[in-house]
Amino acid sequence: MSAVLASRLRMVPLSHRDLDEILAIENGVYPFPWTRGNFVDSLASGYLVWGCRVADELVGYFVLMMALDEAHLLNLSIAEKRQGTGFGARLLCHAMRAAHQAGATSLLLEVRPSNTSALALYRHFGFQQIGVRRGYYPAEKGLEDALVMRHVLGRVSV
Repeated sequence: MSAVLASRLRMVPLSHRDLDEILAIENGVYPFPWTRGNFVDSLASGYLVWGCRVADELVGYFVLMMALDEAHLLNLSIAEKRQGTGFGARLLCHAMRAAHQAGATSLLLEVRPSNTSALALYRHFGFQQIGVRRGYYPAEKGLEDALVMRHVLGRVSV
């Protein structure tokens, strides 16, 4: 990511008024995307929904659910044209910080085994696989498992 681009980057809380932009990204990157209702429910439930903006462009977002001292990263998505440029790492670091500041001692997530770029990102940041949810995700030919990963939170840098 260039220094000029990084200097224009802002992490911002998202709301109902951002749903069209969120859905444009979601529908552009997933064959089985979340629905508008999934995002509306997340916002209504008080989940942390943050986005990464460069100038006025929403380039990615995450949805984080808190449960006592544990956080669950429900969704982290980067616009297709912005993937592989460091925005995923920036959003993940922000999600980890937000979870830690909200009192979480660990962060859980599920990821498709076929999503090798996401797996590499999570492993880079120290997430460890702790389980498998069989048949968790819809897939082109049936169902795909989910790898359950966990990261013990502490100081987060980057």
